Amino acid sequence: MPDYFHGYTVVGLVAVVGVLFVTVAFTAGRLLRPEVPTEEKLLTYECGVDPVGEGWAHTQIRYYVYAFLYVIFAVDAIFLFPWATVFAAEGFGGITLVEMFVFLGFLGAGLLYAWRKGVLTWT
Repeated sequence: MPDYFHGYTVVGLVAVVGVLFVTVAFTAGRLLRPEVPTEEKLLTYECGVDPVGEGWAHTQIRYYVYAFLYVIFAVDAIFLFPWATVFAAEGFGGITLVEMFVFLGFLGAGLLYAWRKGVLTWT
């Protein structure tokens, strides 16, 4: 039984050390930094240009949709590499082939849905 919890203990200790490291770093930064707020320092900084006008701007949603579709297919590509190595192993061919077709079916259904909704047109 002690061997079973050893892995969890290591993960827990790494998590605690990580949290402590971040806490110490932020606390040291707060204690060591000079704090001299001026009106100019408190202005919003945008690439060296003084902010003029409203803070709101229209952004086309299609850019986010394309980014989302890219993430979906990047995840698909990441999933294909381990699948190819498992597919080559003995005894896993048929099972992994079915799993991959189910996965590609879900991706294809999502792509078909986006296409049918007109999301992929750039006009």
